[in-house]
Amino acid sequence: MALSGTYTRSLDEKQRLAVPKRLCEDFGEADLKNFYIAPGTEKSLVLYSPTGFERLARRISKQSSNRTEVRNYKRLFYSRAERVELDAQGRIRIPERLVEFAGLSRDIVLVGVHDHAEIWDGPAWEKFLNAEGAAFDQMATGLFE
Repeated sequence: MALSGTYTRSLDEKQRLAVPKRLCEDFGEADLKNFYIAPGTEKSLVLYSPTGFERLARRISKQSSNRTEVRNYKRLFYSRAERVELDAQGRIRIPERLVEFAGLSRDIVLVGVHDHAEIWDGPAWEKFLNAEGAAFDQMATGLFE
């Protein structure tokens, strides 16, 4: 099932974020106990299930390591990616280095994006929506041509 939806949340003082039950269910993995969190684009973070992260790793491994940008991407991505446990209250703790990378404040937005979720700082998500939202029709037309 494709992940979708927008969920507003708060990051607590211990850098914990409650992952909505529906979003966990939509990952489609029974007894989901952990996720992989890593740097994304536009200062967001990506959240993958273990199976989704493995699929992504296979796709990345198919890229030629002879290219400098591929080697550098792998170094930067994997060195900051981390497995995080889902606690009994349905929360994950975001590592400090990733909180800093994404500029996360208290107000957080989780966005379902097909095979993963993205974690955005609330004001950064609003800025993205304002900058890119008006071009949605044009994007849709270009995508389905």
